[in-house]
Amino acid sequence: MKKEVKFVVSDLLDLELINAPIHVKELLFNFSIDFFERIELTNEAVKLADTYIQEGVVGKTSIEDCRHIAMATIYKVDVLASWNFKHIVNLDKIKGYNSINLRLGYAMIEIRSPKDLIKYGDE
Repeated sequence: MKKEVKFVVSDLLDLELINAPIHVKELLFNFSIDFFERIELTNEAVKLADTYIQEGVVGKTSIEDCRHIAMATIYKVDVLASWNFKHIVNLDKIKGYNSINLRLGYAMIEIRSPKDLIKYGDE
């Protein structure tokens, strides 16, 4: 049985894609619009992202990264995929985000590199 894949996107992703290499942009364009769900930055997500900063998981310059994580948390995204190994796909940071999430009553967020999500061969 093949699992359905849904890409959860937001205006934050749109802004990041503006300066992304063309091959990165084309990855998403290979999929039908039916594979996408658009979410919005809510006040709840802004507050959660601010909490990540206030509690020192990352610095103030990483606010956009925190907003991605907060949105994925609030919208209960199964897996957040990122190439950002400094502020997002980083075991210590993931523990920090999840510690705050659990303390505030949210579920833990699964964060992975896109390479971790690719199926190879007949797996």
